[in-house]
Amino acid sequence: MGLNKKSVDDINVKGKRVLVRCDFNVPLKDGEITDETRIKAALPTIQKLMKDGGKVILCSHLGKVKNGPNEGESLAPVAKRLSEKLGKPVNFVADYHVTGEAAAAAVAAMNEGDVVLLQNTRFRGKEETKNGEDFSKELADLCDVYVCDAFGSSHRAHASVAGVTDVVRAKGGECAVGYLMSKEIDFLGNAVENPVRPFVAILGGAKVADKLNVISNLLEKCDTLIIGGGMAYTFLKAKGYEIGTSLADEEKIGYCKEMMEKAEKLGKKLLLPIDTTIAKEFPNPIDAEIEVSVVPSDAIPADMMGLDIGTKTAELYADAVKSAKTVVWNGPMGVFENPILAKGTIAVARSLADTDATTIIGGGDSAAAVNQLGFADKMSHISTGGGASLEFLEGKELPGVAAADDK
Repeated sequence: MGLNKKSVDDINVKGKRVLVRCDFNVPLKDGEITDETRIKAALPTIQKLMKDGGKVILCSHLGKVKNGPNEGESLAPVAKRLSEKLGKPVNFVADYHVTGEAAAAAVAAMNEGDVVLLQNTRFRGKEETKNGEDFSKELADLCDVYVCDAFGSSHRAHASVAGVTDVVRAKGGECAVGYLMSKEIDFLGNAVENPVRPFVAILGGAKVADKLNVISNLLEKCDTLIIGGGMAYTFLKAKGYEIGTSLADEEKIGYCKEMMEKAEKLGKKLLLPIDTTIAKEFPNPIDAEIEVSVVPSDAIPADMMGLDIGTKTAELYADAVKSAKTVVWNGPMGVFENPILAKGTIAVARSLADTDATTIIGGGDSAAAVNQLGFADKMSHISTGGGASLEFLEGKELPGVAAADDK
């Protein structure tokens, strides 16, 4: 995968119309933004383009938009928050058509350093998600230069991520990546393609199926692969252990056996839980008080389920991280939403916070866990894309990365 991409530092945008695909897919509650991480993350690129005299046109999706355009998934709250952060009004084009006459008029009226925000790109439905030619052209007609800064969407070949770049390039325009994308490519790309060793990868989360290719790819790249979370129980079952009522993917037991054989063949360490925190049943609600005990991984009673790694495992995993120079972590070690079952995840987060290694957190639940547990400022890089970071770790080429010009 070519990772040497043109960035906003390599292009001249003075007096030009610059379309920036951002990731403003923020959580909303009653029309208010509850977490502005993604807005803050987009600011450096926007401010750079404003300062350089570009006419900055922002676009993004928000939510899944299952039932057509609606005010509940409008980007209006984002425009308001952006105006506050940038210290100047952001002209929001509320038109559900996204690229209609209102957008064209707003762009035509722009001066250098002005900012326009278009409406939710997913309001165009399949035209966006199926990379529609017409919508791609309409977006490209609004700009001279295109910048992708939406890593969280870069694994999807949508019109505003991929299709638009073909049209911009065809008319002689440049396609670059923003600072956020550059940082993701640098950290995740280098970790996978060119890591400082020893390289330890930690995979957790509930399902083996979600991480199949990641496990296989990382085994080839890393020195030690640590498995925790719900997916560990399928591995334990593959070893012939009794796992009680723990989560297991029966169809993937053969695959887990293959992966253990692969690790042995490649001379890699594959670490599995040596003890596990068990309970009678899954907590309901998820943060309810729950009675737990810790047992060896090969001694889980038939009527109990594993919900977190045990204390000895937490020590084993922390120890494996100590000597590492690069650590990538994707997926919690247990049901971290419950304080009693968050101990394994906290122990791993703490060991990453204490190490001098380059520590990379692959978005989604691990990012949420690190943020909630207060370790965020101790990590080298927290990815903004869950699905995108996983596909990167699988070694897949991401459409949003591939679509940018090479330097």
